[in-house]
Amino acid sequence: MPNWGGGAKCAACEKTVYHAEEIQCNGRSFHRTCFICMTCKKGLDSTTVAAHESEIYCKSCYGKKYGPKGYGYGQGAGALSSDPTSKDADLQPQDSKPRSASSNPSGNKFSQKFGSSDHCPRCSKAVYAAEKVMGAGKAWHKTCFRCALCGKSLESTTVTDKDGELYCKVCYAKNFGPKGFGLGNPAMLEERE
Repeated sequence: MPNWGGGAKCAACEKTVYHAEEIQCNGRSFHRTCFICMTCKKGLDSTTVAAHESEIYCKSCYGKKYGPKGYGYGQGAGALSSDPTSKDADLQPQDSKPRSASSNPSGNKFSQKFGSSDHCPRCSKAVYAAEKVMGAGKAWHKTCFRCALCGKSLESTTVTDKDGELYCKVCYAKNFGPKGFGLGNPAMLEERE
């Protein structure tokens, strides 16, 4: 069938793509509505697309399909271990608590299926994947991920930790930061006057 003055063919739906609705990727044209991840169907743009041969994916799906495979990859934020390997690695540290899912193989099927083996350090309740936030090397509920002193809600860019407890940057600086003239220490200001 002849192409009567239209545009290029869409790589996804093979219909004509006119210039106003065209997105190009790897030398191929797409409609804006056809420029979606082949796996999860999320809309893509130039910053979120990852192409593999003639297929387009969001970066997350691309990583799952074509990224590194094996132990320690693709398991989320807490999957990679930074513990050094040694000959006596099979010995468990004395202060570790056994987890309910691993200590009882038949255990609670709900907790085995939805992974509630992590416990929030603030409220001591189980932390499920949908509400999990990592901070200070531990899993926290989103609602418990707050400064220990002022109670301000924290994010990855505003959190600091000391001795396993979370603080906002302001409270951390006041309590654990450098002290002296010009650093907000009231005792130094009184001596100067």
